[in-house]
Amino acid sequence: MRRRRKSYGPLMIIFVVIGIVVVFFARNYLYISKPIIKTADGKDVSLYIPTNADYQYVKNELASLNVLRSKNAFDWLAKRSHYYENIHPGRYILTDGMTNQQLVNMLRMGHQTPVKVVFNNMRTVEQLAGRISDQIEADSISIINEINNNPDVDATTFIPNTYEFYWNTDADDFVDKMIIEHKHFWNDARLQKAKNIRLTPKQVSILASIVDKETTKTSEMPRIAGVYLNRINKHWPLQADPTLVYALGDYSIRRVLDVHKKIDSPYNTYKYAGLPPGPICIPSIAAIDAVLNAEKHNYYYFCAKDDLSGYHVFASNITDHNRNAEKYRKALNKNKIYK
Repeated sequence: MRRRRKSYGPLMIIFVVIGIVVVFFARNYLYISKPIIKTADGKDVSLYIPTNADYQYVKNELASLNVLRSKNAFDWLAKRSHYYENIHPGRYILTDGMTNQQLVNMLRMGHQTPVKVVFNNMRTVEQLAGRISDQIEADSISIINEINNNPDVDATTFIPNTYEFYWNTDADDFVDKMIIEHKHFWNDARLQKAKNIRLTPKQVSILASIVDKETTKTSEMPRIAGVYLNRINKHWPLQADPTLVYALGDYSIRRVLDVHKKIDSPYNTYKYAGLPPGPICIPSIAAIDAVLNAEKHNYYYFCAKDDLSGYHVFASNITDHNRNAEKYRKALNKNKIYK
């Protein structure tokens, strides 16, 4: 009687199926779930994708950052997810240990991280545009053009502070947000304070710009603002040295001389009474609030202290002021500061 041969067909099929499942899950882990981002020292890395960038640009940028554990794994999942059809510009934070799926989903959905945009101590709109263009995608020329082409926007529109923007913000959106922030800043309380000292918000900002350039000592700002308001109320010329520096365009000047006072400029507050036509810098919040909360006193003069500390000494009459000014001149000469 012949012995029947055992059939291994069903068993082989089971092994094949198991093998396929194992391969599937192994590849799924390697290409989807396994951490794909490896950063130096575990620190976050920023990936910047400009407007109109294509998939090849993104791959090149990731390669230049040297953070991908597997370029093939990223490429495989990106193509399966149709990421090449959904390139979103912006700034994306790559964290150490991020999986391929997390990376691709973040990029495909455009889940970018905002940037903190900071500006202060800006003298001109051109300087501001340069500082901003270092922090968002918009270039300085487009920002300057947007400002110049908007009759309702000037240097007083921009309130120095820290703001959140998406990196791919263009010039138009940047200026629009600054207009909104300006309106928020000039709330009812500040508007009322401006009205109390008989100045418009723009005039407050112009005077604040002068105060900003008179002192680096925030504690002195309300007193200096009070001096200038006293002069304005008396219809005196402001005689503010920083306005001459601005008119001359030479910011290296440390000592304003009589020859500087001869310049024919609407910013020459020795020659023309009242506020200059515009700000001499983009004033800080501290200086604006110093004007709005100016100290009430009888001082009409002030002069830098002869200890060259950056602080000032104040006087209510010209005799005391001249005495203070002479001490300061001697200190400048002693320290060989002639210009």
